[in-house]
Amino acid sequence: VQVVESGGGLVQPGGSLRLSCAASGGIYVINAAGWYRQGPGKERELVADIRSDGTLKYADYVKGRFTISKDNAKNVVYLQMNSLKPDDTAVYYCDAEIGIYSSHYWGRGTQVTVSS
Repeated sequence: VQVVESGGGLVQPGGSLRLSCAASGGIYVINAAGWYRQGPGKERELVADIRSDGTLKYADYVKGRFTISKDNAKNVVYLQMNSLKPDDTAVYYCDAEIGIYSSHYWGRGTQVTVSS
């Protein structure tokens, strides 16, 4: 199983990006997932999380700006990021819980840079 994040890039402050997290390498169902980020010189931290029952969780600093969602038909988890700030600059990682045992698989990350 490979988990691949995409959608990162360079955006100006106030802009938006949508990150995607998908599993490849076979027919694998993403049951739940979390988006994490690691900024320069910082530890990895939870940004948003979605459970199989639809329960959502957000870090305080992204509430109202970021939205996590899961498309079960496409087996993709999204992170819609609006009103981006320079402090949101980081590598964003997806931790996908996959299969009947909800095993954890991490992607390699996608870089998000917020700068004018």
